Amino acid sequence: MARDIQPLLGYSKWDNFLNVVSRAKTACEVSGHKTVDHFADVGKMVDLGSGSQRDVDDIMLTRYACYLIAQNGDPRKQEIAFAQTYFAIQTRRAEIILK
Repeated sequence: MARDIQPLLGYSKWDNFLNVVSRAKTACEVSGHKTVDHFADVGKMVDLGSGSQRDVDDIMLTRYACYLIAQNGDPRKQEIAFAQTYFAIQTRRAEIILK
């Protein structure tokens, strides 16, 4: 879920993170993939301080979507740099296994 990985990637504001998601969706679309297959708009209930709940927008992500988000994030953020490195290492491992 996008709201779950948002803070892990160093983004404190949802709107700023949505800009990264938007760029990732563009990369997905331009590469010939359907964004709806990788970025599914969903809602979820969150607890408010008053004890009540509110429905908020969220996005269910595939591994590919997470990869695109990491690649389109701000590389000056330590968390984004770590995610980019993680995906680069995993890609290399997959290449070695397939040889």
